[in-house]
Amino acid sequence: MTRGSSGPGGTEPGTRPAASRRRGRPSRTDAEDGPGARERILAAARAEFAARGYEKASIRGIAKAADVDPALVHHYYGSKEQVFAAAVEMTFAPALNAPETVLEGGLDGVGERLTRFVFGVWENPATREPLLAVVRSALTNDVAAAVFRKLVARQLLRRIAAELAVPDADLRAELAAAQLVGTAMLRYVIKLEPLASADPERIVARVAPVVQQHLTGP
Repeated sequence: MTRGSSGPGGTEPGTRPAASRRRGRPSRTDAEDGPGARERILAAARAEFAARGYEKASIRGIAKAADVDPALVHHYYGSKEQVFAAAVEMTFAPALNAPETVLEGGLDGVGERLTRFVFGVWENPATREPLLAVVRSALTNDVAAAVFRKLVARQLLRRIAAELAVPDADLRAELAAAQLVGTAMLRYVIKLEPLASADPERIVARVAPVVQQHLTGP
């Protein structure tokens, strides 16, 4: 063969041309699209929102942390808002299961059980940091706040209100939540003293009767 000759398409004889990648489709490797990819993306999203907040977090950053193509993030979860909603639901999963736990004993003592449950989640170091990250994002961004509000209203407050069987059940549940969220904000986010360093049992003893009054009082 003369110098400079080549096979079809300019490649050497016996070699195969490089496969072209289809635009807009994530590469499907075992590392990227194998089992566990969805879970890695969600864990990376929670960490990204925790570290950077909603506004500064990006799909590209989440994909890089999860070691996947950004298109795969969109494929599984859609928009950034939808990724955030999934991350919030993952973060608040323990708290969103509260109705089943606190209502098992009926409405008598429900204020103490709910208060103890909520502050138990906040006091646990494994759940406190993700909670702080989500709450901070909701405080500074309207989209994040809307996602947070919708999730809490739909999965937590309405399920508690449904058990009260009174005309103003929704308002009662929201007032109880306001008492708990407000106290948690002052203690864990703003860190107002002496509330921030008070013994958790002392807080439960003070707050629980107020929550009970909101839910079942006259």
